[in-house]
Amino acid sequence: MTVPTEYPFDFDPTYGMTLSQLREVETPQAVEGFDAFWSERYARALTIDPQPKLTESRQSHPRWRVFDITYRSSGGFPIGGWLLLPRRGELKRGLVVGHGYGGRDAPNFDFPVKDTVILFPCFRGMSRSARPPISSDPSFHVLHDIDKPERYILGGCVEDLWIAVTVLTMLYPRVAKRIGYSGISFGGGIGGLAIPFDRRIDRGHLSLPSFGHQALRLKLPSIGSAQAVQQYQARHGNALPTLLLHDAAVAARRITVPMLFSVAVFDPAVAPPCQFAVANGVPLQFNEIFILDAGHFDYPGSASQNSLLNDKLRRFFHA
Repeated sequence: MTVPTEYPFDFDPTYGMTLSQLREVETPQAVEGFDAFWSERYARALTIDPQPKLTESRQSHPRWRVFDITYRSSGGFPIGGWLLLPRRGELKRGLVVGHGYGGRDAPNFDFPVKDTVILFPCFRGMSRSARPPISSDPSFHVLHDIDKPERYILGGCVEDLWIAVTVLTMLYPRVAKRIGYSGISFGGGIGGLAIPFDRRIDRGHLSLPSFGHQALRLKLPSIGSAQAVQQYQARHGNALPTLLLHDAAVAARRITVPMLFSVAVFDPAVAPPCQFAVANGVPLQFNEIFILDAGHFDYPGSASQNSLLNDKLRRFFHA
């Protein structure tokens, strides 16, 4: 393993935990009303007509036809992104790909799948879905309406994902029963919250998933959006009821489709115990875990590990 031993932080991003200890991290129990909260939101999301619009993109690629896409999400929120349609082969699968808290400037043309239509939505408030008064700065975006469980920004982003699935089923009915999801960091946490309640998603890959074990996330020293939530809670003390309803580890206990997790033993932004709380919550018969030496941090073995992960993704999302 090439776990970093030198870093510019005033805390240890392994939190002193070994891999075996991380594998033993338990997922928290759901607060009262957790399932009803998400089931009711999902039912409402299914009633929304997203009115998707595709236009040929200025970008081009030899493997893909590239489209700019817009659709309407919950509350009429306009979502923008990209759609890739393979130039050759038979269309056999759909895939929604979420992004991290840095947003997305372009689609990932190297995603290791074929015979697959890929939708890259930008979650509300970020990149092509930026809109006042939501800040695109992760440290402020993560706090948007954090004192209002029904309006917290993460719930809206989960709905953006659900409605992205609706968009694929409308545009390409042949893939309706074979739609997967892949998300990293922020997008991994959103996927963890969304997948258990959307039976249209038949498998998922979550990498460095955020928003797991919220009570623990508030305690472990971190950088980035997690630190912003910690500072907010220390000042105001009113975020916990919302956070406990938006816990990806709690939601993961309800997942019943094949999952591939890529989780890190060192990560200053998404604490590894919180990542593993998400991954450990999925029943073993649905769960494969790929170990990364580090997340949100450069390390010598990253290229070789990511190459191995891409091989796994190619097989996992094989049409």
